[in-house]
Amino acid sequence: MPELPEVETIVHKLVRGEPVERGLPPYPPPLGHSITQVWTDWPRAAYPSADIIIQRLPNHCIQSIGRRGKYIVFTVGQNGTRSVSSLLIHLKMSGRLDVLSAETPRDKHVHFAFALDNGYELRFNDARKFGRVYLVDDPSEITGDLGPEPLDTGFTLKAFRQLMGRKSGALKPLLLDQTFIAGIGNIYADEALWRARLHPLRRAASLKPDEVAALYRGMRRAISDGIRHEGAEIDWVYPEGNYQDHFRVYGRTDEPCRRCGTAIRRIVVGQRGTHYCPHCQRQGPRQKRARA
Repeated sequence: MPELPEVETIVHKLVRGEPVERGLPPYPPPLGHSITQVWTDWPRAAYPSADIIIQRLPNHCIQSIGRRGKYIVFTVGQNGTRSVSSLLIHLKMSGRLDVLSAETPRDKHVHFAFALDNGYELRFNDARKFGRVYLVDDPSEITGDLGPEPLDTGFTLKAFRQLMGRKSGALKPLLLDQTFIAGIGNIYADEALWRARLHPLRRAASLKPDEVAALYRGMRRAISDGIRHEGAEIDWVYPEGNYQDHFRVYGRTDEPCRRCGTAIRRIVVGQRGTHYCPHCQRQGPRQKRARA
């Protein structure tokens, strides 16, 4: 599933008119263009309903494209009025967005197409049909339960300490909880914990102040690096990132740790494959810590 860095990169590409996949043509950025028609063959993915989106969205201009957690958020305004709504798309396991000429045949996995007034279509391609499309007046109706954005300037170490002070569960499931921190998934949780030298099964309540600080730094650095490398390649879903070439631990089972040389291990935590270094990330508290 695309995580925060991949979704952030997709947003940047949409704003710049860059294709998400190598080989596809560039396109006029959809910003400033109106949606003229909506097509779908998978109404179950729509909220509040496909009929409402099909009826309401035409004649709305795309005013901005942003991100909240793993949601792509299009702010749309009705032409000739001050009415503003939000179109949110969650890519889930296999979703991707392409902007192509309306004359380009639709792939069989395209389940939503938003026709634009310039002859292009914003297409939601979703092979596994887990993705979701929302049209709401207030985006907080969908995103209101999300935790803070990990890279926001207002999300300080002090704020993170306050969040951690109320938690007692294992660290890996905690980082995956979108109501705790928004946007982190399996890849960046593993990378953050390796940077912080913390075992994925350590209990949040057992962390010392310096370990909380190390986790805060590790989380932000892993995500920042992911964005810098335009995310990690995820099968056909997101094929353009190169952060996978810089993984410290994720997906590197039995390969040497980039810090100490110990073989990376894989365990299952909360039904998710989890990678860690048994030397650098011991399950008990460590007395001496170093920055990743």
